[in-house]
Order: sequence, then structure tokens, then C-alpha cells
Amino acid sequence: MALKAYWGRRIASSLLVLAVVLVLNFFLFRILPGDPVSAIIDPRFSPQAKEELAALFGLDRPMGEQFLLYVKQMLTFNFGVSFLSQRPVWDEIRSRLPNTLILLSSAMAISALLGIYLGVIAAAKRGGFIERLVLWAGAISFSFPSFFIQLVMLLLFAFAMPIFPLRGSVSIPPPPPGWPAMIDYIWHMVLPVSSLVILGFGSWALYVRNLMVKVLGEDFVFLARAKGLPQRLILWRHAFRSILPPIVTIIFLSLPGVVSGAVITETVFSLHGVGRFLLESVTGQDYPAAGAAFFLLALLTVICNLLADLAYGFVDPRIGLERKMER
Repeated sequence: MALKAYWGRRIASSLLVLAVVLVLNFFLFRILPGDPVSAIIDPRFSPQAKEELAALFGLDRPMGEQFLLYVKQMLTFNFGVSFLSQRPVWDEIRSRLPNTLILLSSAMAISALLGIYLGVIAAAKRGGFIERLVLWAGAISFSFPSFFIQLVMLLLFAFAMPIFPLRGSVSIPPPPPGWPAMIDYIWHMVLPVSSLVILGFGSWALYVRNLMVKVLGEDFVFLARAKGLPQRLILWRHAFRSILPPIVTIIFLSLPGVVSGAVITETVFSLHGVGRFLLESVTGQDYPAAGAAFFLLALLTVICNLLADLAYGFVDPRIGLERKMER
């Protein structure tokens, strides 16, 4: 019963968060200075033309009617038509989503795996080169803004030494389909992914290193060493396994932040992705597109929070035992 009550409270709070996001999304964009009609129409057009365009987009309706229509569109994932591109918002997001998913999933996987490995090794070999590398990488991750590192990489490897392309995700003219197109795409994504890895692996390594340093001083680690177990077995099967719950939680909770970080990366490297689309929608006062993007980001955040709670039961045997005792 306690477990059901807990999940009931978690789901109810998640629905409340989504409701607040819906209200804020609708009203915040409409209190910004200016209006979307002025952003997408030539200022030399007559006032009558502006009124007709506002009627076409439903902006002449009462605010309450606009809000109800907006809520219906969000809950049914029918996000309407973009003011700027005149295309359905879902089509715009769907066409850009593969680039964003490939960029973020590749960068996050490499950052997490590299950071976790270096963090474990740094904790095992205190005072060595790996630990100094982890401390320096962690300091760099927290000291420089992401756009600065990315602009420096563009300047060095795309302008001064033109090894990689300066912008975009495909060459112009595009290569023939098949392996040439795939190689060209990977060539364009090397710099964006590498910049996110450089910015991300240090914080992962520092976090894991601090957790491991504390765990390696626990009694069960001393017992494993007294039994004569190999160092590799002690590190990965005993010590690392005990810090899996917080690592899994951080993985799920960092996903929304990684997605929002795509705004800067895709803008700097001129990638055709959801992050850049979100920035263009906000600056262009494209209500349907911006509202849809923020709603999907909030939905992703809520889902990741629930998945983090659910994953705890799989990586922490104590929680699984508590659930069995409650039954």
C-alpha cells in the first residue's frame, strides 16, 4: 500500500508540473513585447493585411478561447501550424529530431562512459596522472561556457586548419546516398559531438571519482581486500556497484539539461536540429512552435524523473527488498 501511495503522489505531482508548464507556456510568450504578426509580415503591409493574418492564425480570438485550443493541441500532440514556416509544427520537429538525437545520444554516451571509467581509475590511483587529469577536466567543465569552447574549436579545426566543415550537417552539393552520405554526415558531426564530450566528461569523472573515494574507505572494501580479491574485481564488482544508484539517477535527470543544451550547440554549428528550432521560434514569437518545444521538454523532464525512481529498484537491491516486505 505504501508503494502504491508513493507512486500515486509522484504521478499526481508530475501531472501538476505539466499543468503549470501549460499555463506558463501560454501566457509567458504572449506577454513578451511585440507580436508574431509583426515578426512575420512586411512592416509596409497595411493594417488590414495584419488583421487578416492575425485572424488566419486565430490570434483575434478571446484569450480564454485561445488557451483552451492551445491545451487541446498540446494534449493531443496536434501542435498546429508554425507562424514562420507555415508548416505543421510536428513536421518541423520530426524533420529535425534525428540530428538532435544523434548529437545528444552520442555525446552523452561517450561523456558518461569515458567519465565513469576515468573517475573509477582516478579514485583507485590517488595522486596519479589520471586523477590530475580528472581534476583539471572537471575544472574546465565548470569554468568555461559551452559556446566559448565550441567557437574555439571552430576557429582551430574548421577555419585555421580546415579539417572539419565550418557549418551544417551535410555538404553542398550533397554526396550520393549510401556510404558517402554516411561518411559525410559523420564528418560534419565530429566537431559538435567532440565539443560536448570535452565539456561533459570532466564533470562525470569528477562526480564518480568523489563517490568512489568515499566508497573505497568503507568496511566492505577492506574486507574484500583482506580476502585477497583482485583489485579490478574490488573496483568494478564491489565498489562501483554500490554507487550505481546515484549514477543512474544523474543519467536520467541530466537528459533534459542535455536537450536544452542543444540550443547553443546547434546554433554555433548551424545544425538542423530541434534546439536551433526552439531558439528561432522564441526569437520569432512563433507561439505554436515554441509552446510545443517547451511542452515536450517538460514532458521529457517528468518522464525522466519517474524513470529515475523506477530504475532505483533495479540497481539498488535494498529498495527491491523493501518492496517485497511491503507486499
